[in-house]
Amino acid sequence: MVAKPLNATVLGGGSFGTAIANILADNGHQVSLWMRNEQQVNDIKEKNENTRYLPGYKLNPSINPTTDLSSVIQGADVIFVAIPSKSFAHVVQAASEWIQADQILVSTTKGIQEDGFLLMSQILKDQTCSEHVGVLSGPNLAKEIAARYLTGTVIASESEKVRDTIQSALSCEYFRVYANSDTFGVELGGALKNIYAIASGMAGAMGMGENTKSMLVTRSLAEMSRFAETLGANPLTFLGLAGVGDLFVTCSSPLSRNYQVGQSLAKGIALDDIVANLGGTAEGINTVRIVTAKSAELNVYMPLVSGLYEVIFNQKPVKQVIKALMLGEQNSDVEFVLPGPHNR
Repeated sequence: MVAKPLNATVLGGGSFGTAIANILADNGHQVSLWMRNEQQVNDIKEKNENTRYLPGYKLNPSINPTTDLSSVIQGADVIFVAIPSKSFAHVVQAASEWIQADQILVSTTKGIQEDGFLLMSQILKDQTCSEHVGVLSGPNLAKEIAARYLTGTVIASESEKVRDTIQSALSCEYFRVYANSDTFGVELGGALKNIYAIASGMAGAMGMGENTKSMLVTRSLAEMSRFAETLGANPLTFLGLAGVGDLFVTCSSPLSRNYQVGQSLAKGIALDDIVANLGGTAEGINTVRIVTAKSAELNVYMPLVSGLYEVIFNQKPVKQVIKALMLGEQNSDVEFVLPGPHNR
């Protein structure tokens, strides 16, 4: 715990935002949890439970749930933004009126804004005056955190103040926080892995073997690091929790919403029906579309991404896509080992 309790705010009452708010409260910090839904606020006040997004897990009663955005921004030492990517910029813009330069802003959202191909930390920097921006990412299934399973995460920021403050604020006996200065790489890892979780869910539903699953995960890691390196990230970041760690958990756990999307697609369920019944946001669906366009623009070879795009948005048969992938040009196993351009 930090020497002095913080005044902390979490924007977003989804499963992960709620789990982070609970850790902060358990660590002795003053915590406000902002949500747009008044009924959800009242529900948490009355039951000490987020029955919509994190049912069955009791929350620290000191958490202050509210719909008053200005009151939770003003005076906060640190603000966690746990808003889905499609609404992220809108909420940040609304909050920016009260945000001060010395406040710490941390994104927990694993997505990309299509307009300008912006990551969430870039939106925080562009739309606020804060001088202390960071990203929290890693293999962090909210229900397991709420159940107090041992979990590791990464706080990435160029600011030492951000890294030290968040490590101190969130670290506890079941939640360990590691530091990284490669904000862009950590954030890209969190966004990109959602794509491959969909592919892995499809493989699981189709009864594919362990050999297939292991090939899928390792080739996914190759694509992620290749794409990220082209954009300026450090490929070594993808060997850590925010890369291979997050990829592994979302490609192997039925708790992952993106994995659930893949399972449903493999069963022939229409995408609109899947989204309507998901009970939360699956960032991977939108990320597939955005990354497909960006990889084509940059001429980065990403066969898994393009194949998944064909399945989701052009209704191409899964088996036909798999056959094309297997018969494509064979290439190097580990990126950046063999000489020559890293485009295969």
